[in-house]
Amino acid sequence: MATSDMCPMKPEPTLSFTQGLIVGQISVVLLVGAFIKFFIFGDAPSPEVTASIRAAERRSRTLAHRESLLTIRSQTPNPTTRQHQQPTLNKKKSSILRSPPTLTIGSILNKTYYNVDSHQPESLDWFNVLIAQTIAQFRSDAQQDDAILTSLTKALNGTSRPDFLDEIKVTELTLGEDFPIFSNCRIIPVDEDGLSLNTGPGGEKRFDANSSRAKQEGSRLQARMDVDLSDMITLALETKIQLNYPKRLTAVLPVALAVSVVRFSGTLSISFIPSNPSQSTPTMMTFSFLDDYRLDFSVRSLVGSRSRLQDVPKIAQLVESRLHRWFDERAVEPRFQEIALPSLWPRKKNTRGGDESLDGSNSGSAGKGKGREIAKELKEEARKEVQAETTAGQRRELSPPETLRYRRVRSRGDGSSTGSFSMPGGLPGMALDLPT
Repeated sequence: MATSDMCPMKPEPTLSFTQGLIVGQISVVLLVGAFIKFFIFGDAPSPEVTASIRAAERRSRTLAHRESLLTIRSQTPNPTTRQHQQPTLNKKKSSILRSPPTLTIGSILNKTYYNVDSHQPESLDWFNVLIAQTIAQFRSDAQQDDAILTSLTKALNGTSRPDFLDEIKVTELTLGEDFPIFSNCRIIPVDEDGLSLNTGPGGEKRFDANSSRAKQEGSRLQARMDVDLSDMITLALETKIQLNYPKRLTAVLPVALAVSVVRFSGTLSISFIPSNPSQSTPTMMTFSFLDDYRLDFSVRSLVGSRSRLQDVPKIAQLVESRLHRWFDERAVEPRFQEIALPSLWPRKKNTRGGDESLDGSNSGSAGKGKGREIAKELKEEARKEVQAETTAGQRRELSPPETLRYRRVRSRGDGSSTGSFSMPGGLPGMALDLPT
């Protein structure tokens, strides 16, 4: 028997170890290059496409929420029945103060001569002027001190900052120069869940003030207005990404980021929720934005210390996505912001302006809440001066503020007096003759 038949030869590999290592390294380099090219440096979609995709997502979310509300309503009893089932606190009412008739949104619209079906949308020029003055004052106050800068730095470096990020520093803050423009304001009746009552059974736009939905508790009037802002509000930050494995500060990557709000347009809805004496809740003002808003950002980035990567598209997409999510979770329907309103009854402690006596004489008013503090300080100074003069046995005359004060020489024992005065701080023997 031949030796070749007993021990068959093993097939030799086509590639050696060195060749396989080289092929593997080339494959890794190609994969990393493809990842960097298509994932990091890939072209971002156009703003119009991105805005339309986000608007479709928000619209589908709003429709799903509305359908869930309608489903819950169909499965629950009548709201009027539920109100009778809930226990309420019976507070004693005044027998002198006459209770007004129950007001509904229909009666309010009739008494204010507002027809929601035919009334034309209103311009808000006067409101724009007031808002512009408020924003201008806010920007002016921000320039005087670093309160807003301190608050931003504290919020960015709070407990939610991850461990791999170094301290975040604010390098630039621009509050803009333009003002938002509000327009096209209209009144829309809504129910307690914010669903419009201005839709008839056939889908036509029609409001029935005598319908059960319009008379049920919780229905209110909502003001909707268009908002448009084109400005450049910028916040620039810088920090460092730290690699703490296998040991602390194994690698450090500097990152600089600047985010600017370029434009915002949308529909703002504002409504008032009446107070509930049985639950001791005050009157609340709620506001939110409809899901058809448009928010455009300009994101600039700089990564690295020596070899820097500038304006990475993927970083811009991640930042914009997080900012849109943050805004959607707080102020876009069905979510809303709620603010408690103070009492609107006139009170003496809230009165400002007018002629107020500062020290008991016919002095002018200080105005704007500072008159009382100035009066208190002036009275305290006058009391100290009178006490010092009484102790020294001297009598002084106080002239109006911001003038020199002269001291009259005490009269002699013979009852005669002179018209000479001495100036405080003068040399002995020097006198100042003034007519008396």
